[in-house]
Amino acid sequence: MKRIRFFALGGLGENGKNMYAVEVENEIFILDAGLKYPTNELYGVDEIIPDYKMLVRAKRRIVGIFISHAHEDHVGALPYMLKDLEVPVFGTPLALAFIKDSLVEAGYDLNDYTFVTVNPDQTLPFNNANVTFFNTTHSIPESVGIAIETEEGSVVYTSEFTFNQGSDERYWTNFKKINEIANRGVLALLIESVGSYHTGFKNIDILRSKIENYFLQARGRIIVSLFASDIQKIQWVINISLQHKKKIAVIGRKAQRIVDIALQNGYLDVPKDALINLRFIDDKHKNNQEDLVCIVIGKRHEPFYMLQRMAKKIDRLVHIESDDTIILLTPPIPGTETMAARTLDVLYRGDSKIKLVDRKLLSTSHASSEEVKMMINLFRPKYIIPVIGEYQHQVRVQKLATEIGYDLNDILVMDNGDVATFEKGKYIIGSQDIRTGDILIDGTPLEDNNDIILRDRELLAENGVILVIANVNAKTRQIIDDDIEVIAKGFTYHQEVGNLLEDLKDIFLEVSKKELIGRYIDWNNYKRNFRNEASRYIYQKIRRNPIIIPVIIGTDF
Repeated sequence: MKRIRFFALGGLGENGKNMYAVEVENEIFILDAGLKYPTNELYGVDEIIPDYKMLVRAKRRIVGIFISHAHEDHVGALPYMLKDLEVPVFGTPLALAFIKDSLVEAGYDLNDYTFVTVNPDQTLPFNNANVTFFNTTHSIPESVGIAIETEEGSVVYTSEFTFNQGSDERYWTNFKKINEIANRGVLALLIESVGSYHTGFKNIDILRSKIENYFLQARGRIIVSLFASDIQKIQWVINISLQHKKKIAVIGRKAQRIVDIALQNGYLDVPKDALINLRFIDDKHKNNQEDLVCIVIGKRHEPFYMLQRMAKKIDRLVHIESDDTIILLTPPIPGTETMAARTLDVLYRGDSKIKLVDRKLLSTSHASSEEVKMMINLFRPKYIIPVIGEYQHQVRVQKLATEIGYDLNDILVMDNGDVATFEKGKYIIGSQDIRTGDILIDGTPLEDNNDIILRDRELLAENGVILVIANVNAKTRQIIDDDIEVIAKGFTYHQEVGNLLEDLKDIFLEVSKKELIGRYIDWNNYKRNFRNEASRYIYQKIRRNPIIIPVIIGTDF
């Protein structure tokens, strides 16, 4: 009887940063390695990835990282992790193509790493378990669920899915494979929860019809915003454009590369004569032909940012005009809500025709409550572990499972770092057994003192900074020429305390008298005491807490 453990380094109690681990005896199987985007209070942070450092110590036991699909909340951490974890990455051809593209952009030599292409028809054997895959329906093709098959039963990871079965069979769910896995016995089902508050089954034909109606109503150029990873909707817009005999321009910093990868893998079909390259706007080229569809593609905030530039007429390729129809297929995602709202405000200041699509219609790539229950019934697992979602979503899945006959004790609502150990058909949950956390990406990873860095950035944003600069002769213990410079940035003060900055010079002189009389000068203590006295004085005067940085330059002449 083999011991099986499950834990998450990200993806529980949050949107994004999905990264799960299944340990079977001495082998560790990593499921996805994603990022999430920061909210507004995380000043200057570009991305957030799971703290994966505990895996570095155990990397000899990791058999690989198994990727369910190529969305950034499932693969975005790989460019940072693979520097420390030289383990194989398993994925479908399209997923690996996107991953390799991001690694090349990050400066990796792909020859230094191992990539294993998988297909849903194969089973990969390892010492203590086999890994098999099954096709699922999602907004990006080649999306798969992953089953780790053990003697105790399978641990099945659905990742993100729906049961929308459109005309394109490359997006179909493989119910036969699901049934085969279920018949061999499922110990635990790791099922997505983020869409569980939506009810019923979503009809993607309604969304497609709505887009077609917008095209029919348009009398001039059409501008459509899309997220780069939403390959299915990009193809819809292309197909509808072709039906209406439109020319297509794809706009976006990374858009062309993503389109090229999808074209090479056969997941986008665009006739070459339908694609055009726009020239920079000048007196001769306005790029405003009536038969033109501009597909604005990007990740996270990029589509919103590009639309703002177009609306303000500062973009180099497109200036939004009154005859344009703007179709927004980019619902706000966590971390972009403010940018999305600002974009709408900018767009509405013009007189173009803006078409907003109901967010519920756009969220067709996550399992609704009925789809969650259907997936549970298809696999018939012994235990259910809700993943991919905030805690409220996990609890919602717990409620849905009880509605179809599951006991509360058989539904494990866990946090990142909790470990569920399965042995002899029973389980034990240890709370926070694994160290978890966030690694903030600010150009490069900020792995240490995250809280201190963010606190200082928050203070800078709210209260500004004051620098006090002085030259001190270490031999004579004198401030050279009494030259003390005070510089304030991002800091305002009331007229009645207009002498506050001058007062700081006096405070510095008073502190200096005490610090410069000893045998030795403790420069760190010197700065700390001035900072404390200055902070206390400023707060008493104006109830503000700017960051105070004393710059004391010691000289011997």
